[in-house]
Parts: sequence; structure tokens; C-alpha cells
Amino acid sequence: MKRNTAMIIFIIGASCFGLNPLFIKLGYAEGWSLGEINVVQVIIALAILWIIGILSIKRYPWVLRKLTVKTVISLIIAGSFTGLTSILYYGAMQYLPVSLAVVLLFQFVWVGVLFEWVFNRKKPNKKTVLSVLLTLVGVFFAAGVMNGGMSDISLIGFALGIGSAFSYTAFVFVSGRVAVDIPATVRTPIMITGAGILTFIVFPPHLTLNESVLGGNIWIYAAGVAICGLILTPLLFAISTPHLSGSLAMILGSIELPVSVIVAAIGLSEHISLSRWAGVILILLAITIGEMRGVWQYLKQKKSNPEKNSRHSA
Repeated sequence: MKRNTAMIIFIIGASCFGLNPLFIKLGYAEGWSLGEINVVQVIIALAILWIIGILSIKRYPWVLRKLTVKTVISLIIAGSFTGLTSILYYGAMQYLPVSLAVVLLFQFVWVGVLFEWVFNRKKPNKKTVLSVLLTLVGVFFAAGVMNGGMSDISLIGFALGIGSAFSYTAFVFVSGRVAVDIPATVRTPIMITGAGILTFIVFPPHLTLNESVLGGNIWIYAAGVAICGLILTPLLFAISTPHLSGSLAMILGSIELPVSVIVAAIGLSEHISLSRWAGVILILLAITIGEMRGVWQYLKQKKSNPEKNSRHSA
């Protein structure tokens, strides 16, 4: 796959996840709960992904030899962090505006630095510290601290939002090290099974799937969440990331932030203050500053090895 094609696929995946708040908020407005939406979206996602997965296994039977018990368990554990992120992120939207909830999710910028420091013993350099500081200042503006906006912010919502940043970072941290040689169309269903197991533990289906749920319009909103959050985004990321550097993927993935804020402003009629827009811009700048070195190194390497890269793209 050519690098430009991979970039487009990755951007589409990130943009899809940015559409999730629209379906979540509309579902809440119809009276559906966090547990009901999560359970139904997981059921829809598992049904679609496992149809794709079974067809892929029939096409690539050699995959079964690679699916050892250890590999499957590792993928399930990695996927459970996706389920946890959904619960925390969508839960934050019950208490906070979408534009603030997604800003809190994007605290994975400094949480990722913390994980690298604690688990990989990799201390942040000056550029990384600057990136973290800009991110924190971005939250300062997005939360409307200067306008006294913090008094209107739910502490529960704030905690859930920050929690989603930690769980999302854990997912990225773990999934990037597990079964990367297995096709995305097989790897993704197993991971989302992990998300489903965690979701069903937190929200038992026998207590959630009552008659009103089974016959209600929740399936419309949950389908939107499932397609954007648990189906398209993981699949498109898994297809494209092997052809992109981690730094470039991080920068491209940041498009989710403005997409979510624009969806909140246009689709949900949220008022986005200038200070919140300033916070969003600062966080995007922080991601760019923190990751540009890796991008430049990748481009420099590609320029110095044109023949090798041409064969790789082909």
C-alpha cells in the first residue's frame, strides 16, 4: 500500500471516531442510558466484525496457526481497554459538553509520555515537556478557567474524561505490541470481543436488554456508534498503521479533535467559546510539536532510500 493511500485511510478512520459524539448525545436525548447504548453497540459490532473475521479466516486459513491461546488472550485484554474507553468517554458526555469531553480524551498526549516514563523508563526530552505543557494549557482554556467556567464543570464528568485518556493510552500502548502479524480483519474481531466482555461485565445484558430496548429506536443510534467507533475506526487503523510511522499516525489521528468539536457545534448546536477553540488549537499544536521530529526523520529516511521505499509501496 502506498503511503499516501494509508494516510487517507487513517484520516477517514480518525474522522469516523470523531462522529461518535453525535450518535451518543442523540441517544441520550431520546432517553437511552450509557449501559443500554454500550451493550447494543457491542452486539452490533461483534455481529458484523465476526462475519468479516470468519470470511477472512476461510480465505487465510494459515491465520489459525498463529492464533495461539496466549495470542488470543493478549488480544482480548488489549481490546478490553477499547471497551473501557467507550464506557468512560461516553459516560463523560452525560455530564460534559462534547467539546470538553473530547479535549479531556486528548490528554493521552501527556498520559502517553507518563506511560513511556513509567513502563519503558524513557524520560521526556525538552520538546516533549513543551508538548505536555501546551496540552495542559489547552485544557486550561478549553475548560474556560479564565472565564470562571470550572464552577460549572461536573467533577464526575471531568474524572470520566481523564479516565478515558488513560484507558485509550493503555489500549494504544498494549495493542501496538500484540499479534501485529495477524490480518486486521481477524485481529479486530478478537479485540472487540475483549471490549464486549468488559462491557457485559459492567452492564450485564440480562439487566440491560429489556423489551423497550429490543423494540426501541436505540438500535439506530447504537448502530452509528458501533460503525464509527468499534468497526470502521479499528479496521481502518489496523489496515493503515503498518504503512505509517507512529509519529505521523499521531498527527493524523489528531483530526478527531476538531471533527468532534465541529460535530458538537453544527450537529448538536453546542456553543463553542473562543477560549475552547483556543484550547483545541493549543492541543493540536502540542501534538504537532511533540511528533514532528519523528515525521522529519521518516521523510529524510524515505528520501535517502527512494528505491527501497518504492518497492515497499508497491
